[in-house]
Amino acid sequence: MSSAAALWTRIGTRFLPFADAASAELPLGRLLRLSLFQVSVGMAAVLLTGTLNRVMIVELGMAASVVAGMVAIPLLFAPFRALIGHRSDHHRSVLGWKRVPYIWFGSLLQFGGFAILPFGMLVMSGGGVGPGAAWAGHFGSALAFLMVGAGMHMTQTAGLALATDLAPEETRPRVVALLYVMLLIGMLISAVVIGRLLSDFTPTRLVQVISGVAMMTMLLNIVALWKQEARNRAATSADTPRPPFAQLWAEFVARPRTRRLLVAVGLGAAAFSMQDVLLEPYGGAILGLSVGATTSLTALWAAGMLTGFALAARAMARGADPLRLAGYGGVAGIAAFLCVLFAAPLQAVPLLAIGAAMIGLGGGLFSVGTMVEAMGLAEAGRSGLALGAWGSVQASCAGLAIAIGGISRDLVSAAAVAADFGRALADPATGYGVVYCLEILLLLGTLIALGPLVRGRGDAPGPAPRRFGLGQFPI
Repeated sequence: MSSAAALWTRIGTRFLPFADAASAELPLGRLLRLSLFQVSVGMAAVLLTGTLNRVMIVELGMAASVVAGMVAIPLLFAPFRALIGHRSDHHRSVLGWKRVPYIWFGSLLQFGGFAILPFGMLVMSGGGVGPGAAWAGHFGSALAFLMVGAGMHMTQTAGLALATDLAPEETRPRVVALLYVMLLIGMLISAVVIGRLLSDFTPTRLVQVISGVAMMTMLLNIVALWKQEARNRAATSADTPRPPFAQLWAEFVARPRTRRLLVAVGLGAAAFSMQDVLLEPYGGAILGLSVGATTSLTALWAAGMLTGFALAARAMARGADPLRLAGYGGVAGIAAFLCVLFAAPLQAVPLLAIGAAMIGLGGGLFSVGTMVEAMGLAEAGRSGLALGAWGSVQASCAGLAIAIGGISRDLVSAAAVAADFGRALADPATGYGVVYCLEILLLLGTLIALGPLVRGRGDAPGPAPRRFGLGQFPI
């Protein structure tokens, strides 16, 4: 062995990130190819919640309440993630595939949604002619958002389940962690590229960008899916039994500690999500930033969340309490929203950028802490149910908060501009400020909900897992 090879062997898995995720059953090259489906999901998430909301509100002049409702539509499908995973676990197919059909049809739903989305948006913003054009635009846009959202959740759920099928048990946590890091990398790269492409906004450029995303989604998912799952007709036989889902769910949510944790998850998810469709319009309409500059806020948010994941993994490896980490995330979120809130009166763009990054950091710590705690509540063989409950509450409250945030901004800003609150508050920024104050209050409520859980640690039914990885993410 040469000296260089010996050096790389000594470096090994200690310094090469996720090198220990590879195995003989799932080599690193095959694993990275499979992870491309996460890149496509990250790209779609950036487009829906990080770019189009800003374009619809600022460039197309649409009401924030309508935009918030549209962006929240994909999240309506999120509560069904646990059911999708359950159905793919027991899928009956003559072809012998359990995960492939869900990933494939999820990809088709994303492609179809992106194909009609730009035209629906342009018609909805007043670009259509003829009777019923406005309603056709609203219907087409809502259908497109629903198709993209359903496709994202279906593809991601089945894709993560396929990864756990392929990876040996000892490497599954690291494989899952790698896949979620790829999701964030996809969001970071997509935010920068889409922001640059839309820096000189025109309706034609919007159609080109969304069409390009549709094509990239199909290309990435086909490459990711190719020859990954072996056909097994015996495992997908029509005679395979399916355990009841409703009974297991009712037993899980009947415990008081579980209900309190889910309340904390819902409050925190609402707090970190209410501004999802408002942060970029806030930068554009109040601080005068360009499309490219406001899209970069999404990149900062993703970088902050990646940092939160890394800090949480490092802390839990040293024995940190996941609920305390979630609390630290809430505190970071309060500081973040204060930065965003004061960016307008101070006209301080760097303060807004710091706030965007800290929202991601706080959200990452909170998500990991509550998710790992949910794993600790799971009984033997029911970790999927615990993560499904966490994911359902998190996504449902996030979608509801997005809609409430958009509606609140519209109502309060309209009243403020009409001087209903006095001349001192007669500014469009007032509506945004009220939403950020609501998020701070929600985070304070989250900390209140988490407190008894930390104090009652001795009554917990089981210890939360300390190792953070793929197995601690919802599938």
